Amino acid sequence: MLTASFAFAVACFALLLLFYSGMPPLRSCELPAPGNLNEPDRQNRLAVMLITVVYAFAAFWNLGNTVSPQTFTPMEGRSAVFELTADEMPYRLVLFPGVGQGNYSVEYSNDAEGWYPLCTFNQDHVAVLKWQYIQLDLPRQPRYVRVICTSGSPWLGEAMLQDVAGRPIAAVSSIPALTDEAHCVPEAMDYKNSSYFDEIYHARTAWEHLKGIWPYEISHPPLGKEILALGILLFGMTPFGWRFSGTCIGVLMLPVMYLFLKRLYGRGRVPVLGTVLLAAGFMHYVQTRIATVDSYAVFFILLMYYFMFGWLQDHRLRDLALSGIAFGFGAASKWTCLYAGAGLGILWLEHWIRTLWEERGGCLCRFIRNVLFCVVFFVLIPGLIYYLSYLPYGVAQNAPLFSRDYTKIVLENQSFMFSYHANIKAEHPYSSRWYQWILDIRPILYYLDYFPNNRRVSIAAFVNPMVCWGGLLSNLVLLFMAVGRHDRTAAFILVGYASGLIPWMFISRLTFEYHYFASAAFLIPAICYVFALIERNRPGHGYYTIGFTVVTVLLFFLFFPVLNGIPIDNDLGSRLLGWLPSWPI
Repeated sequence: MLTASFAFAVACFALLLLFYSGMPPLRSCELPAPGNLNEPDRQNRLAVMLITVVYAFAAFWNLGNTVSPQTFTPMEGRSAVFELTADEMPYRLVLFPGVGQGNYSVEYSNDAEGWYPLCTFNQDHVAVLKWQYIQLDLPRQPRYVRVICTSGSPWLGEAMLQDVAGRPIAAVSSIPALTDEAHCVPEAMDYKNSSYFDEIYHARTAWEHLKGIWPYEISHPPLGKEILALGILLFGMTPFGWRFSGTCIGVLMLPVMYLFLKRLYGRGRVPVLGTVLLAAGFMHYVQTRIATVDSYAVFFILLMYYFMFGWLQDHRLRDLALSGIAFGFGAASKWTCLYAGAGLGILWLEHWIRTLWEERGGCLCRFIRNVLFCVVFFVLIPGLIYYLSYLPYGVAQNAPLFSRDYTKIVLENQSFMFSYHANIKAEHPYSSRWYQWILDIRPILYYLDYFPNNRRVSIAAFVNPMVCWGGLLSNLVLLFMAVGRHDRTAAFILVGYASGLIPWMFISRLTFEYHYFASAAFLIPAICYVFALIERNRPGHGYYTIGFTVVTVLLFFLFFPVLNGIPIDNDLGSRLLGWLPSWPI
């Protein structure tokens, strides 16, 4: 009851800060003049640099281990025999599964001839890149322990026998590569040394791309996994390595958001405050620290709309071209960018309908030239980017680029992706629907682990309540301004927000809070629109905008343990993740 009351208080405070100031006169807010972008703003740039550096420190802190097994052995049809060199009783077998699925049988012997079964282990897709601790109930001291792959084609990164105290037992392996990185073996599995949630799909697929292996995860276009693989190239197949690229993209989103807000609202503190709101965003922080492809999709969506707004502002074809190229990279990362691309099409079409009407068709030739330009930069070039992103698939199948076999791979994958997402039938305890996202009703819990002494570790993904609820209220203001006052800036932001949300209203498959990530990014410009109204029309009430931002940051610090995965008291974790009855605790 206490936490629910606090949640209600925060919602009321968001309402108070946005509207109690006496809502400034709502008048049409034309697109800022391009000159605003060229005026000196050294103070703001320094502030954004500082915000970005502080955020980067928080984002990379506690991200994951930089040490993990790097040599993986294909185990199909093979067995590994461990000869104990001392009289020590093995208590458990520690394994680090690589890619592939299969089954193992664990046996023991005293003479390497008569073998007795101990247990079995199933290396399924969920076990990939996660340390596994298998208890061995041995009736007597063995001389040999054998791990046999009985089915499938799994890869194994490391294996170790340990005693009851968790100390390694000296043993000689018939496959030396399985015992060459004993220093990597942790005391227990956690998110810092193992994969969690959908990393079991995307991190492994990035590694498979690097190794020329046919990928396991083919339900999304490849580019996101290829960007993810850059971190693995730099830091190895470690949790830090496979999370590095997404975290970098999360850091880069801050200056991109600042530039976007500056284009929307010109100079002043509003773009800086909006950058702070993004840095204090729960969804942004958590989602860019997990090795999935959503970070890249949202990053390219921001770029798409940033450049499109630039074209609407001063009609430079360079901006329109860059918007199309960003669309190509986004679509090659995740199909949700196609929804955002539809929003760009609506904005482009509205511009030309209005222009043709105002000029009584006098710009028809310009319109035709622009259509041809968009065919090149929104169809042909994105199509080429998309096609080239399948190069790792072609390498895995020895299909040369632009060959018939390569084209067949690309086309067949489109059919598979559509069928997969259209027909997926599954249940999940943390699933949610679009109407729950906009109210922050059902966060998703990515990771949960309990420890002795009433301690726990949690990682939850949802929107900062101030941003979620304040952004929803701000969208109502934008809707009034767009419809009632024909405000093009308000309409632009609403199109960006709605293009990422409306398609999910008609999708019946399993969905989660993180599917709101793209739309949630536009809550920041929506809130900053109200900020801009207050700053411009009621200069003496600027403390409301600062107060809203400060409370948002304070909430980020309050929730930081359940966003970063810091061990905390179990009761505290339950209170933080129990604001509403529907929140997972």
